[in-house]
Amino acid sequence: MTVLLLRLAGPMQSWGSAARFARRSTETAPTKSGVLGLLAAAQGRPRDADLSDLAALRFGVRIDQPGSRIRDFHKAQHGDSGKVMPLSQRYYLADAVFVTGVEGDRELIHSLHRALQAPHFLPYLGRRSCPPSRPLLMGDPLDETSLEQALRTAEWQASRWYIRQTARAASSGAAGAAAPGPETLDLLLDCPPHETPHLSWRDGPVSFDPRHRRYTLRGICTDATEAPSPGGPDGAAPTPHGASAAGRPDHDPTAGLSVAAPVGDCAGDSVVDEATRTATISTDRFPRTP
Repeated sequence: MTVLLLRLAGPMQSWGSAARFARRSTETAPTKSGVLGLLAAAQGRPRDADLSDLAALRFGVRIDQPGSRIRDFHKAQHGDSGKVMPLSQRYYLADAVFVTGVEGDRELIHSLHRALQAPHFLPYLGRRSCPPSRPLLMGDPLDETSLEQALRTAEWQASRWYIRQTARAASSGAAGAAAPGPETLDLLLDCPPHETPHLSWRDGPVSFDPRHRRYTLRGICTDATEAPSPGGPDGAAPTPHGASAAGRPDHDPTAGLSVAAPVGDCAGDSVVDEATRTATISTDRFPRTP
């Protein structure tokens, strides 16, 4: 089996498995349907495409930086009819960082890796308002290793400020206490069929077709692992792949997008109208993950 690891980091993320009607909640970690939707979008699959090969992949998450839950009071109005839509509350995870992985057939995993290097649709972290702030890929696919082992040994991806904060909190313990050890990171893995799951989420994707979205219950086994010690002589976190020496991400998730052509004859339109049309067309190109 082959494993592909992804880094999910951004100002905001939202991963719903039981969001309904006016309350759009988020889980504390990425859902399998959300991450597989990201991968399907990178490949350019239509919403009604068969997902059986992706759904069969083993999925796991490591919570490197849990972030904090925030609530947004959301009001919307239909652009054409002017009808006011129902008020809703939408929840997000702010300043969270996760390492997720999928394990499966080597050929499929390598095709997903190639798709993420040049995604067909813009990747985002659960909702279109949540773009990634750091590169998704954490390197080449890992052959001849298990998903659990890959998640346990991957470098700690938390932000520098978070690592410094946890170090200060550990060092401020009572006098005489044992020396602080590495941060403990939570693991959430697909539960094997012969084991009893610790959790159950309805995030096993069957169909992303907007006319009839379908999901199945997924058993999850929880565990924990010690975070690798931060690198560098000053105890700072290692510089992430694709980041500058100052720690600023050198990454633009929209850099590879082409400009959408205006619709119809725009000769008499103003510049503002053309920009508005182009922005609308570009938004419609990107499919939504659950």
